Amino acid sequence: QVQLVESWGGLVQPGGSLRLSCAASGKISSVYAMGWYRRQAPGKQREFIASISSGGVTNYADSLKGRFTISRDTAKNTVYLQMSSLQPEDTAVYYCNANYAVWGQGTQVTVSS
Repeated sequence: QVQLVESWGGLVQPGGSLRLSCAASGKISSVYAMGWYRRQAPGKQREFIASISSGGVTNYADSLKGRFTISRDTAKNTVYLQMSSLQPEDTAVYYCNANYAVWGQGTQVTVSS
């Protein structure tokens, strides 16, 4: 089994940037893809943001491409989400995902002045 822990969410002003981290542990060898999703309101479906395969191929939601960048550090078993030009509508709980099946606990990002 794989465990995921997100970190570095927080409060940021509109126009600001933030980089989230997701550390994976456990059966790392079984991971073939990792991604980021977000839920903007309780009860709302999680929205896909980006994914990265074990081969380094990235995929983005069209609406977020250009402002959000996914990357990884394989030596640290960590995936990052760099977010820029953040707006209040980016406020959400951000979740890390492995193999489209395993979820982290989420980290809150609030964009507000």
